[in-house]
Amino acid sequence: MKTYMAKPDSINRKWYVVDADGKRSGRLASEIASVLRGKHKPEFTPHLDTGDYVIVINAEKVALTGNKENQKLYRRHTGYTGNLKTICYKDMMEKHPERIVEIAVKGMVAHNKLGRQVLAKLHVYAGSEHPHQAQKPEVLEIKG
Repeated sequence: MKTYMAKPDSINRKWYVVDADGKRSGRLASEIASVLRGKHKPEFTPHLDTGDYVIVINAEKVALTGNKENQKLYRRHTGYTGNLKTICYKDMMEKHPERIVEIAVKGMVAHNKLGRQVLAKLHVYAGSEHPHQAQKPEVLEIKG
């Protein structure tokens, strides 16, 4: 018996909407990464992007455990000597709450061309409104 390999033109993509209100950041990100990659489908193919589109709403209400709200840091480097920029979780939540979910999901997908292709299907919004009603997204329930 041969192993099934999906063809790029035979992939059917759905749109899902996830409400991040009260969900834990890491658990939410791992489930979203799995759906974006297509691992929930029986026709999953490792070398192709067989995943679905995911819309995350209420990113400003995502939760953390423990004392991470005060201790967690986000670091990035500009590329110039001595220019390591650091921002704490509270400041990031005030300025760009959608980036918290984006960074968490980015850390859970492959760090190559396929991972960048997968991340392009992620749409994160701080509030409860999104402009993707025309795609008729289904609600995706995530525990945690």
